[in-house]
Amino acid sequence: MKAIPVTRSQQGSVLLEALFAILLFSIGVLALVALQAVSIKNSVDAKYRSDASYLANQIVAQMWLDRSNIDRYAHYATGSSCAFTGSASADASPWVTPVTAWVTQVTSLLPGAASNKTQIVVNTVGGTKQVKVTVCWKGPQETVTHNFAVTAQINP
Repeated sequence: MKAIPVTRSQQGSVLLEALFAILLFSIGVLALVALQAVSIKNSVDAKYRSDASYLANQIVAQMWLDRSNIDRYAHYATGSSCAFTGSASADASPWVTPVTAWVTQVTSLLPGAASNKTQIVVNTVGGTKQVKVTVCWKGPQETVTHNFAVTAQINP
């Protein structure tokens, strides 16, 4: 058999194809790294939301147990979302009312949370008490404040 000579116009095409393959592979690896970073961020955000839900429902459950003192649970009951005003809970000692212990737990579990970024509003509607608990936090290196709110009606 006679070898066919390679023409000059096709020289280097294998090298060019290899460079394109490396480029596509690199783009794929970068996309996977970016996907992993977004996945981790969303996982952390879901954890904070889960913690906020647990904490808000925890104080509502405590109010169900302590129905006779429910008005004492009001905490920064006025103001707009995550910029609450008013005063802290009526009694600041944790062994008398669990609000201050609850606020301490909120600030330790959620980043960027503070006493004045938690709110408990107690209203009387009909013969029942309507309670709204709002927890606000700001994740590390985030500019947006997140919040979680739960509302419950507690019969006396």
